[in-house]
Amino acid sequence: DDEPVVPTLDVTPANLNGTWQLAEWNGQPLAEGLYCYITFNRREQTFEMYQKFDSMYARYITGSFDIEEDPYLGSVISGEYDYWMGDWNSEYIVTDLLESGSMIWTAKDNESDVTKYVRCDKVPDEVVAEARVTE
Repeated sequence: DDEPVVPTLDVTPANLNGTWQLAEWNGQPLAEGLYCYITFNRREQTFEMYQKFDSMYARYITGSFDIEEDPYLGSVISGEYDYWMGDWNSEYIVTDLLESGSMIWTAKDNESDVTKYVRCDKVPDEVVAEARVTE
């Protein structure tokens, strides 16, 4: 009862708007050289992702996202990739969206798949260059 309650933000496109960096996966930092940045556009409900963690090459990926409120789980984000590449591998329950700039995603179908994102100013120029070169 003595623990201070940290107020969380509602999970809305407006509160997700901007750039986020994957900081932890299942409680561990990403291995050196691996990364994932995602930039959400609240008005269009689209995203741009720069990632290098599921292959040896950097990738630039675009698509759209949606947020739904589940009465039992809370806010659930899902996405679809552009160019008929299909849906995200999972839907994610978004929790602990803090004004200080972090949030937790837990895969809806696998509660042991937990990622932490932190807000950042922008995708680093070298990441953009690496991902675009390998397109």
